[in-house]
Amino acid sequence: MAAAYHDPCNYGRKSLKAFGQAYFEEGREITGNCVTDLRELNPNRNGAYCCGAGGGAWALPYSDERVYYGRIKARQIAESGAHLIVAPCHNCRDAMMKSLNKEYDLNIEVKYLWELVADSLIMPEKE
Repeated sequence: MAAAYHDPCNYGRKSLKAFGQAYFEEGREITGNCVTDLRELNPNRNGAYCCGAGGGAWALPYSDERVYYGRIKARQIAESGAHLIVAPCHNCRDAMMKSLNKEYDLNIEVKYLWELVADSLIMPEKE
């Protein structure tokens, strides 16, 4: 299944500004070890578009605005051909899974990074 890693604002630009370190490659490397077809959303990393839930907007009562702001992310996802989006941020995951997926008819699966890792583990059978 084609998968893409979403770069959350908090893990990239905000972390770089606040702590001097952005986290773009770590999640991408883990994702690449769990899937066979890793695609990029373009632009990505420091140039990635917000999903529309940034700044805690997911919890606020501005659903029309949030969906509107997420339209570019929805277009990115559709253009990538990915059927699985890995979103390590809880706001991003919720926005893509519960809002953008429905509003823009993306027909995608959205998982946290930890969910992807857990699903990828191969456990030996017990005797």
